[in-house]
Amino acid sequence: MMWACYRGKEICEIIERNDGYFSAYKSPKVYLSKYKDWPVIERKAMEFVKGIVLDVGCGAGRHSLYLQKKGFDVLGIDNSPLAIKICKLRGLKKAKVMSLEDLSFKPRSFDTVLMMGGNFGLLGNLQKAKKLLGKFHKITSENAVIIAETRDPYKTNNTAHLEYQKSNRRKGRMSGQVRIRVRFEKIVTEWFDWLMVSKEEMREILKGTGWKVRQFIDSGDSGYIAIIERL
Repeated sequence: MMWACYRGKEICEIIERNDGYFSAYKSPKVYLSKYKDWPVIERKAMEFVKGIVLDVGCGAGRHSLYLQKKGFDVLGIDNSPLAIKICKLRGLKKAKVMSLEDLSFKPRSFDTVLMMGGNFGLLGNLQKAKKLLGKFHKITSENAVIIAETRDPYKTNNTAHLEYQKSNRRKGRMSGQVRIRVRFEKIVTEWFDWLMVSKEEMREILKGTGWKVRQFIDSGDSGYIAIIERL
């Protein structure tokens, strides 16, 4: 899908939830957008970046490329080989095919972990989130930060979403833990968990991981970015 977008095709991204709910997004060119076209909260978040950067789920590399141009040493990782190919074609010097599960770097390798585009969601569920936050702690420097974007799942009037959250709680899952897959033309991903959390839930998840919230950057709707600092 990203490759088609990179080649200038009109695309439609379909998100399918495991309760049958669908969302469709026509031509999401945000993947290739320039800094001037980013939401205000994303531009504000870039002010907190420091040192050597790990861009988790870098996609087509828009954040990595911006930071590289600003003089930062950036490594973009993504589990999609085509996404990494696009990053390199667009000029990103350091990009690697890697999933979060296979995250492996030396201690103190990074000063900033970037999780933009809602990528706090990649942490999946409570148990996985705590495990991966522990990994981030091991590979980052003493004063490192995580810059993570997500949405507060409770800020909705959509009855289908509210019913799904209630079902999650009955099953012992977090309210904003959605099981989804992505469709594009004839291609469909495997099912995977995507985690959305309130600010209070984020603080709870961070307990015992060696991280704490420094501040939040609000979008004015359900979206926000957390600036998370290492203890």
